[in-house]
Amino acid sequence: MAISKPLGKMPKSVVLGKTRPDDNAAILPRRPYGKTGAELSVIGLGGIVLMNTEQEHANQVVAKAFALGVNYFDVAPTYGDAELRLGPALEPYRKQVFLACKTTERLRQGVEKEMRQSLERLMTDYFDLYQLHALTDIAKDVDTAFGKNGAMEAMVEARKAGTVRHLGFSAHSVEAALAAMERFDFDSVLFPINAVCYYSGNFGKQVIEKAQSRNMAILALKSLAKQPWPTSDHPLIKQYPKCWYEPLCQPQDVKMGLRFTLSEPVTAAIPPGSEKLFWLTVETAMDFKPLRSSERRAIKHWAGQFKPLFSYQQEDKK
Repeated sequence: MAISKPLGKMPKSVVLGKTRPDDNAAILPRRPYGKTGAELSVIGLGGIVLMNTEQEHANQVVAKAFALGVNYFDVAPTYGDAELRLGPALEPYRKQVFLACKTTERLRQGVEKEMRQSLERLMTDYFDLYQLHALTDIAKDVDTAFGKNGAMEAMVEARKAGTVRHLGFSAHSVEAALAAMERFDFDSVLFPINAVCYYSGNFGKQVIEKAQSRNMAILALKSLAKQPWPTSDHPLIKQYPKCWYEPLCQPQDVKMGLRFTLSEPVTAAIPPGSEKLFWLTVETAMDFKPLRSSERRAIKHWAGQFKPLFSYQQEDKK
């Protein structure tokens, strides 16, 4: 059942339905999307925020986000009814935003079918970015997608036809991400860039360096991830039911986590699926300042207290 809830507190200068706020309202900064010439807001709206909400509420969320400068929207068929909610909500602004979609299909026929369905649900005739979703295993995901009749055949053809403007992938595996980057000149990678994973799990730096060497845009996931839920009855689980991990949720912690992520060479970050955390992240990003060396050392020390969501153990080369 769809859930209707009050919209978060809004700056007085922003009026729902208008495409831009008044001149005095803060607007999210933007950064270049790799070598493409496009520029994205440093915070993107993930479709999970709209999942299981009433359409009118979804319309209001998107209108407010757009008014505050959000021009990057990310969704996937695996996010429940998010495509169905985002399509109508985004329709008034479609030509002015950057819409990214994904597919977990690994074969050509499956991608073609799912892409058509996503285009229809999102009420658009093209995607600004289409991504292989959740690459994890090299043999199962990467090899299959790049093999004969694989997903990449459909994606490259869609780009040639103009149905897709840019190609990318998302991953939660360093190995899979590095392998994918070796096989194709992608425009971007969507990957966890998170302080605890980076410092406690040796996870992320390798992908950042590889993407930079290939002049790819880096889109960040999990900027507010703290650790796996310590217990199945943790009191915050009910407050953040769309998070499968314990998020940073206090304003000072959100600021710390987001500043770490945006101090890396990323184009934009997608906050967790919680609407509350989305608005808090947008507000925090308005006055972003890069980390100083002393602050980075403090975050590294703090991160050592927690178990990372992801880790990477590089094999020694002899």
